[in-house]
Amino acid sequence: MIIDCHGHYTTEPPKLHAFRDKQLAGLADKSRRPLTTNLGISDDEIRDSVQGAQLKLQKERGTDVTIFSPRAAGMAHHVGKEATSVEWTTICNDMVHRVCTLFPNNFVPVCQLPQSPGVQPKNCIAELERCVTQLGFVGCNLNPDPAGGYWCDPPLTDEWWFPLYEKMVELDVPAMVHVSSSCNPCFHGTGAHYLNGDTTAFMQFLTSDLFKRFPTLRFIIPHGGGAVPYHWGRYRGLAQDMKLPPLSEHLLKNVYFDTCVYHLPGIELLTRVIPVENILFASEMVGAVRGIDPETGHHFDDTRRYIDALPLSAEDKAKIFEGNARRVYPRLNAHLDRRAH
Repeated sequence: MIIDCHGHYTTEPPKLHAFRDKQLAGLADKSRRPLTTNLGISDDEIRDSVQGAQLKLQKERGTDVTIFSPRAAGMAHHVGKEATSVEWTTICNDMVHRVCTLFPNNFVPVCQLPQSPGVQPKNCIAELERCVTQLGFVGCNLNPDPAGGYWCDPPLTDEWWFPLYEKMVELDVPAMVHVSSSCNPCFHGTGAHYLNGDTTAFMQFLTSDLFKRFPTLRFIIPHGGGAVPYHWGRYRGLAQDMKLPPLSEHLLKNVYFDTCVYHLPGIELLTRVIPVENILFASEMVGAVRGIDPETGHHFDDTRRYIDALPLSAEDKAKIFEGNARRVYPRLNAHLDRRAH
């Protein structure tokens, strides 16, 4: 089985965007607020939104299941106040749940969290618990920078975050560390802000003893880990200078990387530097990079091709494609077992 651990609902029905437009307009003019959170989206509209996109590409590219979450840039935690984020997050998570209910063999849900700048992460616990215990979600996306490029909140290793981590450990769910849209003009959203977030989160983990306190806490750093694999020697050297344990002991029992790296040399580097046990297959297809690579004639985000081309054993490829996702997302197994029957 080939499990894509990084998919977003980027082809949502127009009615969802219409609601968001009204919600944001209502921040400036209360009379323009939407009157209801019932969006009037039919099951057929949801089916149509994925059949020509994610489902079509799954079949064409030979993948089986996508771990599916709301659009990352659409989380926009910096917009409005906490109530804005709570309302929007609930709606987005419910939409993802509907997709996964309609196509249980193709999608498994992961939730966004109702984060807001300056608001304690413990306020996200209720939504995480609802999604996991009531709706069958297997993980969450955690934004390390709800301010959208201004990094106003404490680092991920601060006690500020600990109540949320305690709940993640209790529920046995991981988090993908994923920023949202950038409102800082210095940082392009997908080309800079995303990769900055990945790299920054890793360095925060490196300079802490977070995983001594939470030994079963698990994070997936997407987009191949940002700059991390390319500068692995720098991070090993920094850890050594700080008198920290080797990274294999210090971080790699808790931190994992996905394969959203859109060229073969990058994937080759990732698998040479990072242990195979810490790499999860992913594509983020219908996402940040949707075009065809003129050098290969294939879509940049057709990442299965890169794994297939690697000189790895069948056992190692099976870990990347399936086994590691089952370990990192243990609640995924129940979904996959139902799929098998």
